[in-house]
Amino acid sequence: MDQENDKRALNHIITDMTSVVTNSKDEIFNIGEQSRQELEQLKQELEVVKKDIIDIFEEGDSLEKKVKQYRLRLAEVSQNFDQYTEEQVRQVYQDTHEFQSKLFIMREKEDQLRRRRSELEHRISSISQSLNRSDNLLSKISVILNYLTDDFKDVYETLQSAKEKQAFGLKIIDAQEEERRRLSREIHDGPAQMLANVMLRSDLVERTFDKRGVDEAKNEIRHMKDMVKSALYEVRRIIYDLRPMALDDLGLIPTLKKYLATVEEHYEDTEIRFLSEGFDKRLPTQYETAFFRLVQEAVQNAVKHANASIIEVYMKKGNSQIQIEVKDNGVGFELDNIAQSSFGILGMKERVEMLNGKIDIQTRTNTGTKVIIKVPLTKQ
Repeated sequence: MDQENDKRALNHIITDMTSVVTNSKDEIFNIGEQSRQELEQLKQELEVVKKDIIDIFEEGDSLEKKVKQYRLRLAEVSQNFDQYTEEQVRQVYQDTHEFQSKLFIMREKEDQLRRRRSELEHRISSISQSLNRSDNLLSKISVILNYLTDDFKDVYETLQSAKEKQAFGLKIIDAQEEERRRLSREIHDGPAQMLANVMLRSDLVERTFDKRGVDEAKNEIRHMKDMVKSALYEVRRIIYDLRPMALDDLGLIPTLKKYLATVEEHYEDTEIRFLSEGFDKRLPTQYETAFFRLVQEAVQNAVKHANASIIEVYMKKGNSQIQIEVKDNGVGFELDNIAQSSFGILGMKERVEMLNGKIDIQTRTNTGTKVIIKVPLTKQ
């Protein structure tokens, strides 16, 4: 009887916890959606303000030329005062004052627009940071919620094995949620933003043609083509990230060569050098997938964040372990400041730990970065 009461009490506690976590998740999600809507509105307003600044700047330049002309006219009248009637002198002074007033008002409006642009950019940056924190919190809450709803079913009967299942289940759920969040973030920040910019550019082409001529319009079209090309590359890269099909067919080394060649082709200012030793036979699937992801993350960090011109990737398979080194000559970073907040680095560490390996990141500001990974090979 006591065991049955304990079981019911424990299940009741878990149910209450699940309800509280679910409500918190819904509230955070709603706040995040409101912030996203506000962010999109601010971005649209920012684009309008930028266009207005360009228009008023051009109009101000035209008006400034007229003011200079009237000032010259005023100087001429002042030097030859006796040659003009009183009405002519009055008209010249009045016209000059009128254009100067218009120019002053226009420059004031331009300053107001520039201040508004700065405010919008600051607000967009602040909301984007808040959204990142919100997404991170939602991911963690989802892990907790899944753990409460799935792994805690009939928890009383499986309490003895809960510690073993906890670590395994959390890692799987966390990896799934992190992958979904990463994919959502990459689509939003990559192809979605690029396509939005293409839409804005397409609106500017017609205006550019009318105001600046054919050559400027062609230049805008070339920019649009580059954006479409980049968006297509990002879409293909995201599809490739989900599961490189060549990994199953060709194996780790040929797939890495193909991937690194594609990255090098896209980032034309970056040279990638690849060397492998000892990979005579295929590795188990879990090893090949893990090593591919590790190299992929390290290389992407180098080309996206380090501004590296040379990246060296070295892989060696020995009798008892596999060693991976990814070295770049980029800007580097302070590891203590980045390691705890970078999902890429955290993901690499977790993946290496799941393989019972070790990872060593050697870097400092302006000294480049070297990532060394050592994973033991087992028969299991």
